[in-house]
Amino acid sequence: MGSGEGGRPRRVRIDGRQVRALAHPLRTRLLGALRIKGPATATGLAELLDTNTGATSYHLRQLAEVGLVVEEPDRGTGRQRWWRAAHDVTNWENTDFDDDPDARAAVEWIQAEQVRQYAEHAERWFAVRDQWPPAWRDAFGMSDIFMTIPVTRLAELRTEVWQVLERYRAEADPAEPDAEQVQIFLAALPLLIGGNR
Repeated sequence: MGSGEGGRPRRVRIDGRQVRALAHPLRTRLLGALRIKGPATATGLAELLDTNTGATSYHLRQLAEVGLVVEEPDRGTGRQRWWRAAHDVTNWENTDFDDDPDARAAVEWIQAEQVRQYAEHAERWFAVRDQWPPAWRDAFGMSDIFMTIPVTRLAELRTEVWQVLERYRAEADPAEPDAEQVQIFLAALPLLIGGNR
């Protein structure tokens, strides 16, 4: 997948129009597939995502209208259109859409969908983990930690952890022996028990 200058991932801080377009189950899956697998046709994506080409084509065009996917005209032959993700990373702050109720609702849907996908992903992993070598089983996993921390320190912590993840991503070599694609989820939530807000 393409990178910007210096090998850094192409990123976009999405606006209200983009977040509203992305708040659809097939569109989030299409964008994710293009980021993971690279450029593809609507037909190839339909096969990968077990849907039909008409729906895939329509939703790719919707994502293209807001600049989240772009066509690769040099790859297409005849009626075959190739698409790629316009960015490697999509981000926003939770407060970006405080003055746009529709965009705020879209962000809430996207975040709920991320949690749902994480739960499904974890269940699929639990079902097959015994098929993986011990080193991988030990490297994969989930953990949590509790702390009492002011908001400024939490923001610093999140930024620093993200920088570590980005450094590892930039240094990754897919051709390295025993390399596998992995997905890392990062979450920081308030402990909502015992009288906390």
